Parts: sequence; structure tokens; C-alpha cells
Amino acid sequence: MNLHEYQGKSILKSFGVAIQEGRVIDKVEDALSAAKELTAETGTEWFVVKAQIHAGGRGKGLVEETGSHGVVLAKGIDQLEEKVKGILGGHLETAQTNGVAKKVNKVLIAQDVYYPGETETSEFYMSVLLDRDAGRNTIVYSTEGGMDIEHVAEHTPHLIHKEIIDPRVGIQGFQARKIAFNLGLSGQAFKEMTKFVAQLYAAYEGCDASMFEINPVLKTSDNKIIAVDAKVTLDANALFKHADYAAMRDKTEEDPTEVEADEAGLNFVKLDGNVGCMVNGAGLAMATMDIIKLSGGNPANFLDVGGTADAERVSKAFNIILKDPNVKAILINIFGGIVRCDRVAQGVVDAYKSIGTFPVPLIVRLQGTNAVEAKKLIDDSGLDVQSVVLLQEAADKVKEVLA
Repeated sequence: MNLHEYQGKSILKSFGVAIQEGRVIDKVEDALSAAKELTAETGTEWFVVKAQIHAGGRGKGLVEETGSHGVVLAKGIDQLEEKVKGILGGHLETAQTNGVAKKVNKVLIAQDVYYPGETETSEFYMSVLLDRDAGRNTIVYSTEGGMDIEHVAEHTPHLIHKEIIDPRVGIQGFQARKIAFNLGLSGQAFKEMTKFVAQLYAAYEGCDASMFEINPVLKTSDNKIIAVDAKVTLDANALFKHADYAAMRDKTEEDPTEVEADEAGLNFVKLDGNVGCMVNGAGLAMATMDIIKLSGGNPANFLDVGGTADAERVSKAFNIILKDPNVKAILINIFGGIVRCDRVAQGVVDAYKSIGTFPVPLIVRLQGTNAVEAKKLIDDSGLDVQSVVLLQEAADKVKEVLA
């Protein structure tokens, strides 16, 4: 589950990690009061206004309606409302929104942390995630913070370092010191960084995260180490342990069809293709998507209806698939082990009748328990459903209807 920046920072702060303080608002008229609270708390007189959407690259992204960037600086409280109006309620497109602008429902008003002082400020990159090759949690860090880490990895990979953590003992003091040393820090900043690293890792483990990415981690002019940004992904399988984190879910940032499918108990992921899939079992779903690809089509979704594919679930699955205007055909591929094929077939027939005129060709392959009865149900229904037995036959039918 993805979180907004302000939510990620609140988790970090609860584990003692120093952050760029801020206030989140969803109305322009709340901007001044939020800024005054922030000034009273931190002393800041400049304010950073940050769009809160589930996408990176906000600083370079543009709001369609106003031309404002997604992260802007108000050099004084008198400029604040104008800056907020330029972002809040608008649609922001970034390099990570796949060509679709996302509506900004909230903005974070944050303190300015790039104030002048005894030393120059420095930006670093740091993330904590599972290294699947090593089978262990890993801290990835670099001196090249505040920029696209993928660009750094491609052009200057030697500037990216990794520290692998032994799960039996957790992060050790020498590892935190090694990270601070490799980042070129000394004195008070060195001590602050070792503390920051330890607390960041504690936060990652404590909230059952899949990833913490802080870009940038800032060394301020007075040698403090703080998280200026926070991209946090939580392990959805662990949310039953964290009701407070589960409540942070923002469904407006998710694909509406995926939200609807989740509420219906369906495992659904929307894709960009033209053939809708309805399958039971994730492995068979992946194989079905491969078959569609090899037949000249592209899967429009991943949809696992599970082992209880009754009429109601099949009907809901149909409705979700048909909301995609790109779908030109639907392939149902069920292997009945736990699920009975005749129940699925009855579900298909009932759903078809409830929808009325079916807008796209429907190809059904049912194999396994009661497969013969299932095929008879469909064939005798009088509906325009193409029933097949072999997977190759299904592939040929897909090719035929897309031709």
C-alpha cells in the first residue's frame, strides 16, 4: 500500500526520525493558519508547497490548469495562498503518472530547511528495501541526492552503495558509521547521520514496510540530518497488525476498477491490452495472459476470481472488465479443482443474461471438475458464447475475433 509523503513522514517521526515539518491542507483558506502554526513551531518564514499524489517527479511536473510545478517555494506568507491555488484542486502530470494527470486533493505546507548557516547544505539519497537476490533487507544510499536515482544508477553506478542487514542481529553501529563515512560526513553531521540511519531502519522494520525511500536526506547548514521527502510502501499482507496504517489508505489515488474489484474480493490488476481475462488461480492467469500475447492480443487485466467463482462473483468480474473501453474480447479460462466448472458456467450464463446484449465476443474454456456438464450448460443456453476445450483452441479463437 502506497502512502502520501505527509503520511510517510508521520510514521518516520513516530520512530524518532528527524523530518521536514509540515501541515497538510485540503482547502486554500486553511493555508495561512497552517503556515502560522508552522512558523510558531519551527521559526520558518519561507514555505514549501508540495502536491500530495502517489507519484514521484512532482517538482518537475506541471499542473494542467495553472502551469505551476507540483513543488513550489513561497518566499513569505504573503505569497502562500497564490502558490497553494496554483496546485490544490488541479491536475498534476509527472514523469511517473504515465501520461495521465492526477488530481491534487491535498497539499503539504512544509518548512524551509535550506536556510543559510555555518556550512553548506548537502543532499543524499537513502532507501531501505528487501534485496531479493540476497534475501535480506538492504540500505541503498548515495551522495547524489535530490535527483533521479535511476539516472545515477545508469550513468554513475559507482556512486551508489549498499549495506546488507543481517536479520538475526539487525543493523549494527558499525554499519551506520560506515554509511555516514561513505557519504563524506564528519563531526556533528556524522553523529547525526548514524542516528538517522538506525532510526530509519527501525521505522522500516517496525511498520512492516516494503520500501522506504528518502530523496533527499538533507544535511542542513547547522549539521542536522533530516528527511525532506518520504516515499513509503507498506506490505499490504501485514496491515492486519497495523489498523492505524491501514486507515491511511487513499482510494482516490488508486484505479477505481481495482478498488471495486478489491471490495468484491477479486484479485484484479488493470493493464493496457485489448483482451479481458477471467481465470481462477494466479499461475493459470499468468499462463492465460501469455497465450493471449502469443495469439496477437494483449491482456487488458489480471483477474483471479478464486476458488469460489459463483454467479455473483462472475457477474461482478464481467462488469469490472467491461468498464474498460479497450476490451475487444473476453477469455474465461477455468481449471476446476476446488471450483466446480458447472457453477462457473451457470454464473457465466446468469451474468450474460443480466447484462443483456454482450458488447464483445466471449470465449469460455472450462476444464476439470464437471467440465462436461459445464460445456453442456453453455452450449444449451442459446447465448452467443464460444465454448472450447483446449487452451490452443482458446488461443485460436482469440486470434480469430481480433482479426
